[in-house]
Order: sequence, then structure tokens, then C-alpha cells
Amino acid sequence: MRIVAGSLRGKTIEAPEGLGTRPTTDRVREALFSSLFSLRGGLEGAIVLDAFAGSGALGLEALSRGADSCTFYERDAKAARVLRKNVDACGVGSSEAAVVQRDIMQAPPSAPSATNVSSAQGIGRIAFDLVFLDPPYAYDPAQVLKMVSQLRESGALASDAIVVYEHALDSKAQVADAADAFGFELRAQKKYGKTAVSTLLA
Repeated sequence: MRIVAGSLRGKTIEAPEGLGTRPTTDRVREALFSSLFSLRGGLEGAIVLDAFAGSGALGLEALSRGADSCTFYERDAKAARVLRKNVDACGVGSSEAAVVQRDIMQAPPSAPSATNVSSAQGIGRIAFDLVFLDPPYAYDPAQVLKMVSQLRESGALASDAIVVYEHALDSKAQVADAADAFGFELRAQKKYGKTAVSTLLA
């Protein structure tokens, strides 16, 4: 995989081995970020949370396109090692990226801290205003969005945050129902083969 656009365009990203992660394809990433550009007016200044990071492709793509910082959460040790290697290979420093090896479903981050960039609190000056969700398809959308709701309740999610959720195509109705239950506005649902991407507003 490669970074599609921006300052890191063309940088190679390794994917973790095995079936535990499912890297977002270049095609889906390009479509996803085109939609984000239209909705947000660019990525400049974004404080990003890549919640199920895997290779880190989504967060690194956001940094490449102008995001201020990204906190990457990845629970699998092997995947986290690949993720750190990708961050280093892209030349992204600790002021822009923090890799947290932890299950975000069990221990969601609190509001980002500008003074402790290496901690599980993440990095940045304000709450996350862009969240990427790309969990294993077996995860219940209601549980995933409950976690995002907890971020909002703790102050870790900005009031105008955008949440981008990549999931199985046959989970569209479940995601829509969960978004409604937790008070998120479902802005769009788009199909990419057997994958769907739902865009939610906090």
C-alpha cells in the first residue's frame, strides 16, 4: 500500500500479516478522503483518532493531507509494531503521531493532552474532531458507536466531530440504527464492493 496524496504521497505502508487486520484499499481511501474534503473543506488542523489502526493507513493519509496530529490505537502487538514502523518510515515525529497499543473498546482515550504526547491520552491541543473506525467486521456496530459516545461524554470528542466508519456492506442498517440510538447524525452511507463507509456527525 502507498499514501495516496499529500506531503507523504507515494510512501509505502506495510500491512500486518494474518487475518486480524483488514487494510483499507487505496481505492476506498481515495474515495473516503474525497468525501471528507467536500464535507470538511480539507484536513488542515484536524486532530485525528485512528481507533482500530492496523497499518495506520487512514491516520497517515490524514497527516499527509494536513491533519495536525493523529493518535493511533491498535490492540495487537504485532500489528502495533508494523504500525510504528510505518509511522517511522513516513518520517512522522512524536509531535504529530502517538501509537497506543491498547484495546480502545476496553479503555477509550480521554481528551488529548498537549503536554504528554507519549501517553494513552493521545496528542493534540483540543478534542478529537475526526475519528476513523475500521474495526473487525464481527464487531457489533452498537458497541463500537457506544465507545464513540463515551468519547463524547468524556470530552474527548469535539462537538462538531466527523466519524468515518468502515464496515461490512450488510451492516448498513445496524450502523444506522446505532447512530440514531447514540445521537449521531448519519450524513452518508456509501458502497465500495462488499465494504460500506458511513459518515456520522457528532
